[in-house]
Amino acid sequence: MAAASDKAYVGGAQDVLESDLDHARYKAACPEYQHYAVFPHRPLSEGPLALPYQRPSLHCRTFTSPLVEKVIEDVTSRMKDKDLARLFENAFPNTLDTTVRWHVDGTQKKTKAKHYVVGGSNGAWEGPQSFIVTGDINAEWLRDSTNQLAQYQALAAKDEKIETLILGAINTQAEYVIESPYCNAFQPPPPSNIPPTSNGQHDTVHPAFESTKVFECKYELDSLAHFLALGNQFYAKTKSTAFLTKRWYTALDTLLVVLDEQSKSTFNETTGKFERNEYTFQRVTTVSSETLGLGGVGNPLNGGTGLIRSAFRPSDDATILGFFIPANAMMAVELKRTAEIVGSAGKIELRRALLARASSIEKGIWEHGVISHKRYGEVFAFEVDGYGSQILMDDANLPSLLALPLLGFVDVSDTTYQNTRKMILEKSGNPYYLTGKGFSAIGGPHIGLQHAWPMSRLVQAMTSDDDEEILDSLEAVLKTSKLGLIHESINVERVADYTRSWFAWANSVFAQTVLDLAARKPHLIFGKDAELYQI
Repeated sequence: MAAASDKAYVGGAQDVLESDLDHARYKAACPEYQHYAVFPHRPLSEGPLALPYQRPSLHCRTFTSPLVEKVIEDVTSRMKDKDLARLFENAFPNTLDTTVRWHVDGTQKKTKAKHYVVGGSNGAWEGPQSFIVTGDINAEWLRDSTNQLAQYQALAAKDEKIETLILGAINTQAEYVIESPYCNAFQPPPPSNIPPTSNGQHDTVHPAFESTKVFECKYELDSLAHFLALGNQFYAKTKSTAFLTKRWYTALDTLLVVLDEQSKSTFNETTGKFERNEYTFQRVTTVSSETLGLGGVGNPLNGGTGLIRSAFRPSDDATILGFFIPANAMMAVELKRTAEIVGSAGKIELRRALLARASSIEKGIWEHGVISHKRYGEVFAFEVDGYGSQILMDDANLPSLLALPLLGFVDVSDTTYQNTRKMILEKSGNPYYLTGKGFSAIGGPHIGLQHAWPMSRLVQAMTSDDDEEILDSLEAVLKTSKLGLIHESINVERVADYTRSWFAWANSVFAQTVLDLAARKPHLIFGKDAELYQI
């Protein structure tokens, strides 16, 4: 589909979509975006990089909003760098354009979906629902989908369609958490009638899960924190408590059970006897980071720390030491935010319980997750075990140590954070800070020792007050995005070698970075004496 003609539709998207065009036939002709994104499309940007226009044809987009088009016009018309403007034009709407695989607003009649009736006595799958895929994989990650939608949260109070989309995403995530709280990625909702797909792996997992409902079941603490974050962000921008349904409270209760189970020591604290963890994971693989050792349990963890175990990191790699500090920090913050919301809804005892859990985790981080480094001083460890062992590094995926201020755990000026930031942005301090002639950034074991993630440079920009550092990070990411989108990772020696042409989460982080600078340092992207811009 020729993308250039889409320009004529901006501002009138709804009128075009509501025409007499045979949408079913048109959509059947739409190319798979996974293939579409690999090739450049005209018109090209007017900057020196001549970046392509990578939005799908209007009729091939999975969700549209005139307000989103207005934001794109407002921001790009102000930007002095036309290549950067094109990258924002492609990245900001990418989640809506390409990843809303199924959405209902809750007004439809109850439907039957292959032996499953929507609703029923427990209210499952009622109300708005939204299935947001990660991009080139037909599954929803709790973490990815929350981050993919983050830049639209500020629009929810102004656009009823976006409000309903995000409300639907909260409801869908609640169903996923109830179904399998230890799992990270999920199949299409049963009412969608979209067929599930296999991840091609051979896993032995406890608790068992249903493969038609779960795509992958790696227990990652941050996935549950992201479920809370999606609702917390929605409330912060809209003040709506429409998501506080019976099903959401059931999901919250389910989440709290997991926190209780995963706060236990590997050994009984009274008898010293080994106690098998509720969650175990073993995969048939030759990649050590794809499975857990010691019979699927992982390395031993001490009791009484206040910390919560995470079997896997947000990169989907196994933790080495199960107390993963960034996820614990995020969980502490989101529990506090959730506590205030449920408190405003009259759930006073629940509010107290959530605040107590958050306080326990936060105390555990400062007692067990901060170590004295001979070069950098007091720093946050990446992972600890409660016995005194620690892993010092950072990974590009969020939550990360670099992103702690963005999570709301510490202020960017915090001394321990600044020491940590210096450590993880140097090769001598972080084994996964990768440098080469083409690119430099934090990577991680997920892709390997030559591929760094543009996402980490964007987080670096959002956690910096230094104009030169911010501009250098933007320029570095821009030069690796010659297909007009943000890739998952880049070979630091050869930027043409990348992974994933279509990775919606990374595109969202880029959009969030531009909006952050528009509100915080507009002169860097709009020019001297530019006014602040906020959506």
